[in-house]
Amino acid sequence: MIPEDVTRIGHLLSPHGVRGAIKLFVIGEPAQLLKLQRLYVETLGWRKVQGLQMMGPGLVVQLAGVSDRTAAEGLQGLQVYAHDRELPALPEGEYYYHELRGLSVEDDAGTRLGEVVDVQDAGHQDLLVVQHPGGESLVPLQAPYVIVKRGLCVVLRDAPEGLLGEGAEVVEGEQP
Repeated sequence: MIPEDVTRIGHLLSPHGVRGAIKLFVIGEPAQLLKLQRLYVETLGWRKVQGLQMMGPGLVVQLAGVSDRTAAEGLQGLQVYAHDRELPALPEGEYYYHELRGLSVEDDAGTRLGEVVDVQDAGHQDLLVVQHPGGESLVPLQAPYVIVKRGLCVVLRDAPEGLLGEGAEVVEGEQP
């Protein structure tokens, strides 16, 4: 079970060398994570970071208790998390997923439209999962009509009609 107050930072790839180091695919900027001292690895639990270095577009990590290539091979594909309090501050306009979850979604007038219940990494575009009276919708975080007020709310300014399911009612006798 994944602990509360953690943020997924990536997943483990293939071993690097013969002493248990393993490549880490990082969601975001790898250099921002170089000072982490521990990581939570899915099914393995918290592990002390014994070494962390840049390699290509990601990182190579040496975890306590992983001392050979065979052990590292067994970790391939596992998700990796960091505690929210241990993540470095981000520049203006960048957010960790945990900072967005639970934020109210509002229009320009301050009318509550829904709530961000999750954030999905869709490659080139992060998607806010917004729960609203009509159900659930995916809202592109980087869209020009999405304004994040850190720690307060997400404002949808001049968003496309129907983004949150408005006007999607089914006419009696029609199949959706």
